[in-house]
Order: sequence, then C-alpha cells, then structure tokens
Amino acid sequence: MDDMAAAYFTVENDGGKADRLTKVTTPLSDDVTLHTTEGSQMKHAATLEVPAKGKLTLSRGGTHLMLGKLGHKPAVGEKIEFTLHFATSAPIKIKVPVESANHRPKD
Repeated sequence: MDDMAAAYFTVENDGGKADRLTKVTTPLSDDVTLHTTEGSQMKHAATLEVPAKGKLTLSRGGTHLMLGKLGHKPAVGEKIEFTLHFATSAPIKIKVPVESANHRPKD
C-alpha cells in the first residue's frame, strides 16, 4: 500500500539469556508497531520474546511489524534500514530488502 507496509525477518539470539524486542525504528516510518496474529486477528504487542539460543521469526500471517504513515512507497529491491531495540541488549541496525507483495518465501 502507498502509506502502510509490513516487515518480516528473523532475529537470532546466540546468547544464553532470553531478551525482548521492545521497539523498532526506521527512517521510512515514525509509526512502527509490533504485532502478533491469533487466528485471523492481528493484536498489538508491547514486546516480543527472543528466546535464549533461539529465534524470533517475523512472518506473513504471524508475528510481524506494521509500518504506517510511510515517508515514501518502498520499491522492490530497495533495502530498508531498521534499528532493533531490546530490553537488555544493545540496539542492532539491519537492512531488509523490499520484496513484491506476492512474494512467498520457501520454508
């Protein structure tokens, strides 16, 4: 959509202690929210658990980010920078490529 997007990626925790993703920021949007999906209903989440020696997978139809009020409509192939903020770990910057809305990743 022109003014809204979703973001999907995987956060891996190699450490021995669980952490929580508390906030995500990006130059693309000042309105980034964490969501879970229960059945067919999206629900806002204050934090998302990143298990020790485990992964937090953000995916279509599941846990994901919603970006509202986009600064511009991202083009396929563009890389969007995100800063991941955690309860105990230092922030991490990542870049996520924009894929077509029809893209379905292989398991």
